[in-house]
Amino acid sequence: MTELTPSEKYRAAKLRNKYQLTNQFMQRYDFSFDDFQLAGCHSLEDGKSVLVAAPTGAGKTIVGEFATYLSEHFGNRCFYTTPIKALSNQKYQELVSVYGESEVGLLTGDSSINSAARIVVMTTEVLRNMIYADVNSVDDLGYVVMDEVHYLADKFRGAVWEEILIHLPERIQVVSLSATVSNAEEFGEWLKTVRGETDVVLSEIRPVPLYQHILIGNRILDLFVDEGKVNPELTRMERNSIKRLPGGSWKENKFSTIKSLTRPEIVEKLEHRGFLPAIYFIFSRTGCDSAVTSCIREGLSLTNSQEKEQIREIINLRTHELPLEDFGVLGFYEWSAALERGIASHHAGLLPMFKETVEELFQKGLLKVVFATETLALGINMPARSVVLEKLIKWNGETHAVISPGEYTQLTGRAGRRGIDIEGNALVMWSEQIDSGMAAGLASTRTYPLRSSFNPTYNMSANLISRFGYDKARESLGSSFAQF
Repeated sequence: MTELTPSEKYRAAKLRNKYQLTNQFMQRYDFSFDDFQLAGCHSLEDGKSVLVAAPTGAGKTIVGEFATYLSEHFGNRCFYTTPIKALSNQKYQELVSVYGESEVGLLTGDSSINSAARIVVMTTEVLRNMIYADVNSVDDLGYVVMDEVHYLADKFRGAVWEEILIHLPERIQVVSLSATVSNAEEFGEWLKTVRGETDVVLSEIRPVPLYQHILIGNRILDLFVDEGKVNPELTRMERNSIKRLPGGSWKENKFSTIKSLTRPEIVEKLEHRGFLPAIYFIFSRTGCDSAVTSCIREGLSLTNSQEKEQIREIINLRTHELPLEDFGVLGFYEWSAALERGIASHHAGLLPMFKETVEELFQKGLLKVVFATETLALGINMPARSVVLEKLIKWNGETHAVISPGEYTQLTGRAGRRGIDIEGNALVMWSEQIDSGMAAGLASTRTYPLRSSFNPTYNMSANLISRFGYDKARESLGSSFAQF
C-alpha cells in the first residue's frame, strides 16, 4: 500500500472531521467506500443534491442509502423511488432489515404498506402522482432517491422522471443514481437548473473486470484479443461456416453449417467451465418458462442434497399462505421441482410470491441458472458469475430492434459478483443474425448519451394546469431536459 505524504494525511484528517455523519454511516459496513461513494455522501452531507453515474454493480446505492440515514438523523422523510416493482420490493426488504418494519413503507401498484413511514420505497409513478395530487406527503420530505434515473430515456415512461425532477420543491435534496452515460455532465447541468446546487460524481471503474465471449457452435471463444481487436479465430469460423446454395442471389441462398447448442447443453457447458451461477437472458416470458421445462426434461440437476433441502425450506416459508387447492393451477409442483434442481425463470408474468422466492434463492447462491427477461438487469441485486445473451434483438414496444450499447452494458453488467468473483463473463450466442461484428460493436461502444423522452400529453398538461395553474404549467413544460 502506498504511503501517504504528510499533506495527504492532513487532508484526509480534515475530511474525517468535516464529514462525521459519513464516517458514522461507514461504520455500518464491513468494507471501505470507494472514492465516488465517499464523494456522493459528502455532497449530501454538504446539503446538495447529487448525480452519481457509475457502472452497473459498482455500488451506487450506497449513496442512496446514505440519504435514508440522513433522514433518520435529521428527523425528516426520505422517498426511495425505483422503475419497477421487483426492485421496490427488494429495496423495501433491505431497508426493513436495517431500520425495522415501523420505519419503512412500500407503495407500488400491488402493495401499500405503512405509507406514512419515515422512509417509503415506491415506484416512480407513485411519486409523480403524489405531486399532482397535492398531498401533504411531501411537506416534511427531505430526500428523494431516484434509482436508475437514466430510465428517463425510456420512450414510454421516461417523462415521469423529468416531471418529478422539475416539480419537486427545490428544498428537497435529490439523489440521482445512473448507469454510465457519456453526457452525465450535461445532464448534471440541467439538474442544476431545475434542482439548484447539484454535484456530479462520475466513476468508470468496474469493480470486477468483465470478459466478453461468443458461444459459437460448441465453443466459447473470446470476443476480443490484443486490446480491442475482434478475435480472428471467430471471423475465420464465421467465414468458413457460410455455404452457398445453387441458384438465386447469395443473400437468399446462404446458410450456416454451425449447429447451435440447445439451452440445456449451454447450461451444462457453463457448469463445466465454472461459469455458474448464471443469468440467461431471453427476451420472452414464454421463452424463459420453456427453457426451464427443457432443462428439467433433459434431467439437468445443478444442486447437491444439502442445497435441495435449503431450497425446500425457503419455498415452504415463502409459500405457506398459498392454499393447497391452488398448487395445480399455479404450476407450483413444476416450479418448486425446478428450483430444487437450481433452475428458475424470472419475469413480470410470475406470481409475486414466486418471483420473490426466486430472488431470495439466487441471492443466497442456491440457484445456479435463472432464465430471465431484461427486467432483471434493472438494479435488482441478483449478480452472477456469468451472463448469457441468447439474442441481441428485442421488441421495443413498436418493432424488433437491436438493443442499444447502453442496454448491452446494463445486461452484461450483472456478471461478476463483487467480493466473490475475480472476474465476470458475458457470453453472446452466435447466429446468422448475431455475428461477432454486431457483438463487438455493442461491447466496445463507450458512449451512451442520455436522451430525453419528454413528450407532453394532454393528460400531463391537464394535471399541470390543475395543480400549478396555467403560467406555472407553461414554465414547467419549458424546463424539460429535452428543452435544455
